[in-house]
Amino acid sequence: MRRLPAIILLACLFAFFSLAALAQQQSLWDVRTLNQVIPGAPGGSVDVVGNTAYGTNVFVQYNTNATLIADSARLDYQSGEVEADGHVRIEQGDLTWTGEHIRYNFKTHQMQSEEFRTGKPPVFAQGRQLQGDTTNKTYTARHAFVTTDDVSDPAIRVRASRVKIVPGKYIEMWNAVLFMDGVPAFYFPYYRRNLGEHVNNFNFLPGYRSAYGPFLLSTYTWYLNDAVDGKIHLDYREERGAGGGPDLNLHLGQWGEAEFKYYYLHDQRPTTSTNGTPWVDGIPENRQRVYFGYQATPATNLNVKALVNYQSDPLLLHDFFEGDYRNNPQPYSFTEVNKYWNNWSLDAETTPQVNDFFNQVERLPDVRLTGYRQQVLNTPFYYESESSAGYYRMFFADTNGPAPLNYSASRADTYHQLLLPETFFGWLNVTPRVGGRFTYYSTESGPGATNDEAWRKVFNTGVETSFKASQLWAGATNSLLAIDGLRHIIEPSVTYAYVPSPSTPPAQLPQFDSALPSLLLLPVQFPDYNNIDSIDSENVIRFGLRNTLQTRRDGQLDNLLDWNVTLDWRLTPGRDQVNLDEPFSNRETFSDLYSDLTFKPRSWIVLNSQLRYAINGGDLNLAFHQLTFTPNERWSWGLGHWYLRSGFDGFTQANNFITSTMFYRVNDNWGLRARHDFNAANGRLQEQNYSVYRDLRSWTGALTFRVIDNGNGPKDFTVAFTFSLKAAPKTHVGDDTAQPYHLLGE
Repeated sequence: MRRLPAIILLACLFAFFSLAALAQQQSLWDVRTLNQVIPGAPGGSVDVVGNTAYGTNVFVQYNTNATLIADSARLDYQSGEVEADGHVRIEQGDLTWTGEHIRYNFKTHQMQSEEFRTGKPPVFAQGRQLQGDTTNKTYTARHAFVTTDDVSDPAIRVRASRVKIVPGKYIEMWNAVLFMDGVPAFYFPYYRRNLGEHVNNFNFLPGYRSAYGPFLLSTYTWYLNDAVDGKIHLDYREERGAGGGPDLNLHLGQWGEAEFKYYYLHDQRPTTSTNGTPWVDGIPENRQRVYFGYQATPATNLNVKALVNYQSDPLLLHDFFEGDYRNNPQPYSFTEVNKYWNNWSLDAETTPQVNDFFNQVERLPDVRLTGYRQQVLNTPFYYESESSAGYYRMFFADTNGPAPLNYSASRADTYHQLLLPETFFGWLNVTPRVGGRFTYYSTESGPGATNDEAWRKVFNTGVETSFKASQLWAGATNSLLAIDGLRHIIEPSVTYAYVPSPSTPPAQLPQFDSALPSLLLLPVQFPDYNNIDSIDSENVIRFGLRNTLQTRRDGQLDNLLDWNVTLDWRLTPGRDQVNLDEPFSNRETFSDLYSDLTFKPRSWIVLNSQLRYAINGGDLNLAFHQLTFTPNERWSWGLGHWYLRSGFDGFTQANNFITSTMFYRVNDNWGLRARHDFNAANGRLQEQNYSVYRDLRSWTGALTFRVIDNGNGPKDFTVAFTFSLKAAPKTHVGDDTAQPYHLLGE
């Protein structure tokens, strides 16, 4: 009789811990009716009896790893197994499974189904008698097919008697038959296909170009494993000859990414450029290109980069890789190592001369130590610095007649600056600065050497002032401009920079890092201005004014207007050498007025504008305007204007272009794109592109026609047809807009 209370106590404790364990187990589950998850879905019910939950129109999720919805389901919380019927849909990772009756274990991912559908775009599968293997997470099925058609009745499919599916990796099939629109076309005793982008595939691009004749560009893309993949190119151009070469990509994990490309072409007409201008000398019949790129972060804050661009001649990219040529007509080679700390960075760079037909500064090497802006102990002062040393060689290209003679020298440079940032009245930011630079140059060597050993000292000082003010009109509305509340932010700034004449003028120094004409405004403060060898006296005030108008659109903050205006006032006209944005002889009291404007009257209309107006002479030196309409996914239109006044900086040639790019999606299967470049200076339609897109279920295709009229020789006509599997697209969405030359194989 005395033991009864102890037994009762143990039973109570057992029941308590069992209930606690059950509650903890059930806390990992989310079981609700479907209308509680998806508004507007049919209502249902969920009942829990012990370890089992019963539901209709039910939603089940376990530890956010997988979800299930079904017309009805029975769930065992302890084992994790659910038996579901009616419109069953399971989402596990990046795969989706559907069927009418499925048994699925959320904990082991084991699955059984009489009939099923599954897939991850762009590969889908359907079959019977699905069984899941919990050991290696693979699934087998009978009488199944695989397709890349994203429709219920695919036109192209591979049907097999037995299928093995490894989610996210691959599908294997035995006794497989390729059906095309219901007609058997090919038999595979064994067929394997990767799931995702890693699919071996061919791509062919046939076409005709007046400079090539008929051509066929073919590419085989292959994937060995996660570490190695590449491409093999084999091209034929009837009037230019055969060409090709391999691409190799290495994915080395911690040791980075490496990319190697080689292309060779035996050119039957090497002295004729595709722009119609004969190239008299220097273009060989055996034309080739070597590209090597490497980038890695082998340790924290340590970056390694390398790039090698070798070309047999200066027009190789222009003639056969127009997309690369327009991105960078003079690619260079370098190796760079960067090490970063909280307040410092150490950089070492080499830039060897690989192609002798481009101007280039060799750095063998250039080592730079940068001190980022940092507080000096507990004082109000801040410090920043930049020091470098290296050996440099200046090479000039000689492809267009006699060129300046090459020269070389060593240089060691160190720059240090103190700043005292202060805030007055709680809103006015004032930052005075003072700095000094010392640079050593060795005696020049080489055929173009003219300068002896030199030491240069440079002093600089200045002050930056700025503030920000804003005004809010919460009740402001305008339906035309989609304004829901309005906030105006104004940011004026005034920067004064003074540099007395250096101890040695630039004319007596070798020019490696020299100032080049720029369409935009160059910095006036050090160390932002980094054209070390061109530094001369400076006495200038820079005025800046930025206005921003913000409003609410679709519950998000959006900029209605963003306008930045900049102007330099030269207190000593004709003496400011730092900003070589116009000829020295023409420098007057005021620089050009720069304006950068972005106006967004609606969420789907954007106007970008950049202007450069010469106050002294009243000339418009630069104008760029781009108006973009993207009202919906059906059509879009971009209209632009680009203008440069001839010789305003002593170098720039005149430009006056009007551009237009329009896209129209006729329906789900057809799309049209047109692009025009009109030379308004001489009334010539310089380039026109037209593309017709067709969605072919498993395939996508585009027929493109282009005409180039440079006013220099005959017009250049090109027509090409590009197509690829959706499962392994040659180009991705948007590529044809940013780089339309891909549609022509360039």
